[in-house]
Formats: sequence, structure tokens, C-alpha cells
Amino acid sequence: RPDPPESDADLVARANAGDAAAFEILYLRYRDWVTNLACRFTRGDRELALDVMQDTFMHLLRRFPGFTLTEQLKTYLSPVVRHTALAMARKQRRPSPLPERKGARGWVEHTPVETAHPRESITREHDELAALQSSLESLDAGQREVLLLRFADDLSLQEIALAMEIPLG
Repeated sequence: RPDPPESDADLVARANAGDAAAFEILYLRYRDWVTNLACRFTRGDRELALDVMQDTFMHLLRRFPGFTLTEQLKTYLSPVVRHTALAMARKQRRPSPLPERKGARGWVEHTPVETAHPRESITREHDELAALQSSLESLDAGQREVLLLRFADDLSLQEIALAMEIPLG
């Protein structure tokens, strides 16, 4: 049986001691999550999201040695991603980025397959997904992001409050 993976706190401690491999493990562990989160703020612009991901990890790297992890790493990284994405979008004179929902992490896109589902089931699923997407789009960007952090990224309410720099209530 393989050894259980090291905790983020253990990896941070190793990185603080100068172990570059520990930072690499953190990078590999969170790069996809950071990129997907950045895609929400860049309206699905994958290139810009990759730039945000790179800047986010450069920001984190500059914190070593001496970085103290007081919550989940996702909780620490979330506002960094948000601020970096908004700043990059402003520099590129793009419209204010709102989270893009098509293809964002947490959404299941249904491809109709006649042999797998009856047509009625596919139509109903498509209608339900469209209704859910419409309901989410009717919310302001902050409310939408809270829901996605909770249900797509599985952060606790406390972690969301910390990540978005808002009161818990």
C-alpha cells in the first residue's frame, strides 16, 4: 500500500525549510483547481486563466520561507486568484469578468445519446440544466461565486468567508 499523501501543512513546512520538491507537490496538487477557478473570473479565457494560475503560484512562492498556513490552501489561494484575474482583465481592457458557467468545473454537460437515454429523459435533463443555469445567472457575481465555491469546490462556509473576504453571515 502506498503511503498516505502528505498534508498541505507538512508540505508547507518542508517548503519553508527550502525543499523545492514540496512546493512542486503543492503546485501539482492545486494547479488544475486554480486554473478552473481562474476560468470563472476570465469568462472561460483559458490563456488568461493560465496566466492567472502562473501569477498565483508565483505569489505563493514569494511567501516562502515564512509562509504560515492557517486554513486550507484553497481558502488562501481563492482571493489571490480572484484579485489576480480581475487585475489582469482590467489591464487587457476587457469587460468586468463574471464567472462563465458553460464548461466550468462542477457543471455536467449532457450530450444526447439515443441509445443511453430515452429522448424525454434527455430533454428533461437539458431543461433542468438550463433552468439551473438561468437561475444562477440571475444572481449577482458574488452570490454565484459563493454557491460555486460551496458546491463545486466543496469549501465550508467558514472557508468561503475567508476566501472571499466577507463576513460569515
